[in-house]
Amino acid sequence: MTHLSFARSSQLGAALLLLSLLGGCGALKPVSTPPPAFYALDSARSEATAPVVKSRRWRDGNPAPTLIVNPPHAAAGFDSKRIIYVREPHQLEYFAHSEWVDTPARMIVPLIVAAVENSGAFRAVVLTPSAATGDLRLDTEIMRLQQDFSRQPSQVRFTLRAYIVDNTTRQVLAQGEFDATVPAAGDDPRSGVRAANRAVHEVLESLAGFCSESASHWQPVTAAGPAGSVDSPTGR
Repeated sequence: MTHLSFARSSQLGAALLLLSLLGGCGALKPVSTPPPAFYALDSARSEATAPVVKSRRWRDGNPAPTLIVNPPHAAAGFDSKRIIYVREPHQLEYFAHSEWVDTPARMIVPLIVAAVENSGAFRAVVLTPSAATGDLRLDTEIMRLQQDFSRQPSQVRFTLRAYIVDNTTRQVLAQGEFDATVPAAGDDPRSGVRAANRAVHEVLESLAGFCSESASHWQPVTAAGPAGSVDSPTGR
């Protein structure tokens, strides 16, 4: 091998070594990931929301009931901050870079209180924990809140189960399940969140009507029995 050939071989080897080192540095460089986007279920009321019902805090000269609202529970899989979507039945998936700012169950609490207060059917609506006592209690559970990609366009479905309980007798006076499905404007988390907010407001409007109807049928229990009646030990 001549001196010139040896020099060229050395230069080629150095170039290959340099490229190898540069490739290794690139492999060691951390892969940048987009920061997560955070979304909320907010209290903004849509234009389609029904007007506030005229106050019925007094009925037949008697005060309307006070409602105690328990924080909602959530079904398994729906109790985290992760935003859920489905492509196949019974299989829950999560967006990688999009999250709720809090769990849906905690975000929906003030929305429930506001919706029921706006019905005007109760003397007061109190969120627990509180030292206040109430006549009726509202228990709720989020059954699902998910964006469904098995249909096009995708759609968001929100389902809420509710119970009205008499605090004195501990009896369930009414129960119902409320469901809303809203098409999303696009197949992305942002569009899904907007549809989720609309679905939540539709359900809460139905929930407020359910609570108002329950209040209209409620009768306070006294030592003599329900208001307007007197118990007789002989049954007469």
